[in-house]
Amino acid sequence: MRIDCVSVCYCLHIAKDVLWVEQFDIGFVILTWNSEQYIKKCIESIFGLNNFHVAICVVDNGSKDRTVQILKELQEKSVPQKMELDIICLRENKGTTVSRNLGIKKILSRIKNLCILDSDTVINQNAVQDMLQVLYENKKNGIVGPRMETSAGLEQQSGRNIPSLKVKLLKVMPIKTLRKKGEAMERVEHLGRNVIPVGYIMSACWFIRAEVVREIGLLDEKIFYAPEDVEYCLRAWKNGYRVLLNYNAKIIHEWQRLSRKKLFSKHNWEHIKGLAYLYTKYGIWFSKEKYDCLIQ
Repeated sequence: MRIDCVSVCYCLHIAKDVLWVEQFDIGFVILTWNSEQYIKKCIESIFGLNNFHVAICVVDNGSKDRTVQILKELQEKSVPQKMELDIICLRENKGTTVSRNLGIKKILSRIKNLCILDSDTVINQNAVQDMLQVLYENKKNGIVGPRMETSAGLEQQSGRNIPSLKVKLLKVMPIKTLRKKGEAMERVEHLGRNVIPVGYIMSACWFIRAEVVREIGLLDEKIFYAPEDVEYCLRAWKNGYRVLLNYNAKIIHEWQRLSRKKLFSKHNWEHIKGLAYLYTKYGIWFSKEKYDCLIQ
């Protein structure tokens, strides 16, 4: 079964004295920060999703380039009839979780499904349909993500094992063989399978049913930059929801690795603090076996 939208469906829900109207099939939340090189292609790829009613909320983290200007031009001239594009402009970089949560809160009451999307991605109709199909095959399928490649064809490890402290230490070693060992320990082999349970999926592209977000909550704002993706996927597993990599669904992700550009950057420092918080919150400093057994 393929999931297609053929008409606008307004579904009313009342829970805990809160009313929401599911007006849009998908709500995209996109975070930008000096993204002028990528954002136009990203938004236009969403505009190409003809089978869906779509709400897009872009949260700009204080860009100094033409990102906001490009977004406003798209907003004024190019938005298809079945879609809307909102822009939230922040004066400074508030980090990944706070900024994304602003976008989620703006659209969550009006959507059936949420997609967290990076600004350097290009999506397509087939991938979206394939991910939604997997998402709705089982009520316990909580987060679904695609296979990701750069435009040059370099495949990324978009679905991974929960990273142990040992893995993280190996991946920052100055010796290449040790870094490769750490990457191998985090890698999930698909072994010919199309849908694979994984510890976590890179938050460059997540599809989540809106009702799951309402149940398990927003992103943890005690993490500024990363590993917000690991934390949220762990939370999904802990609440009985599966995190799945759909290898059939493929999108373009140019993968701006900000944390690797400067070893002693603010991003790396925030990543270290985020990891310390994650390992403390879930008690996995030295062993993650209690969560590994959930991932199946």
